[in-house]
Amino acid sequence: MKRARSQWLMILTATSLLFLFLLLTLTLAGHGKYSPSAAADFYYEQREFTTLDRNFGDTTEDTDNENSHGLGIPKLPRFAYLISGSKGDGPQLRRLLQAVYHPRNYYLLHLDLEASDAERLELAKYVKSESAIREFRNAMVIGNADLVTAKGPTMTAATLHAIAILLKRAKDWNWFINLGASDYPLMSQDDLLHIFSFLPRDLNFLEHTSNIGWKENQRARPIIIDPGLYHSKKSGVFWAKERRSIPASFKLFMGSTWVVLTKSFLEFCVWGWDNLPRTLLMYYTNFLSSPEGYFHTVVCNHKDYQNTTVNHNLHYIRWDSPPKANPINLTLEHYDDMVQSGAPFAGTFSRDDPVLNKIDKELLRRPSGHFTPGGWCLGNFGKNPCLVYGNSNAVKPTVVSKRLEKLIVKLLDSENFRPKQCK
Repeated sequence: MKRARSQWLMILTATSLLFLFLLLTLTLAGHGKYSPSAAADFYYEQREFTTLDRNFGDTTEDTDNENSHGLGIPKLPRFAYLISGSKGDGPQLRRLLQAVYHPRNYYLLHLDLEASDAERLELAKYVKSESAIREFRNAMVIGNADLVTAKGPTMTAATLHAIAILLKRAKDWNWFINLGASDYPLMSQDDLLHIFSFLPRDLNFLEHTSNIGWKENQRARPIIIDPGLYHSKKSGVFWAKERRSIPASFKLFMGSTWVVLTKSFLEFCVWGWDNLPRTLLMYYTNFLSSPEGYFHTVVCNHKDYQNTTVNHNLHYIRWDSPPKANPINLTLEHYDDMVQSGAPFAGTFSRDDPVLNKIDKELLRRPSGHFTPGGWCLGNFGKNPCLVYGNSNAVKPTVVSKRLEKLIVKLLDSENFRPKQCK
């Protein structure tokens, strides 16, 4: 009896030791340094894309400390991009990603529910095919796509969904930038990173005003219902017969849908330790074109953020004739004006308009079908220089950055900065 009990204890001990060994092995393996030979970052299936929404991984150790603050060199920021489109926009999203890509940043691509699974899969396959993206693991496609209704609150919901993913999956970013399929950069990411490295990290760039003019009757007073909140197919918004008064408990602010917002402010919007973001989100559920007002009203109605705004969206936009409700498509005739504006982005553009090729050649120096070169690219210029890459902290700004510097200095001038904040 004692012998049998002793054998049983030996077996139990051996099994426990083996389980402990396996557990330690798996734990250590899970914390190992990333290598390109590791398991694939993304898995692609025709009908199930949720496995795309995996962590953005760090492929190298954080070397930000290499930027010597003792020598007066500021720490480089990181941008988190949302690049969104709809049915048929896959090629434009691909080109836009190539134009704005940099290893330091994060990129979340969203083709809404109107796009087919095949389009989403094609975009995901492209992301997986780029060796630099596989190495730095900083771009992904949203698999569980959102339905987005033009001018409906589902546009705001989709943006908040993307922000929530970026807050959870990506680390250490400073500013969020939203771009659509018809937008395009006017300078390299090296230029943008260089200029933003000198800025306070609490500045929110968004065009905003409380003098909403004609938008009071066409945006604020009407009550709309977005079928995209409860249907799976896109349709127009429904208009209620009733109209509502202007709010008394908070002040309405409106501007454009393009924004460059800080991570700390967006944490406040998503996690909301104050009830203001949730209250306003419910109010804007029945608001026409809610992306033109939601973030603007939140930031300007809270004491912690109302003094962080810069009244500019960092986009070059030309609006239609009155009432100036829609941007016009930019062409070659607008090229000189958009360059001199100093804005890092512009929109909107028609697909494959010749002006985009001119921007690629003269401003981005981007070879067709490849990434915009920067200090991280080590290959020969003109032959896909980013095929060989090195340190993501190697930033080499060009003369184009001087135009953005001039714009930022003007925006932060004492005559422009405070007087144009949340009034």
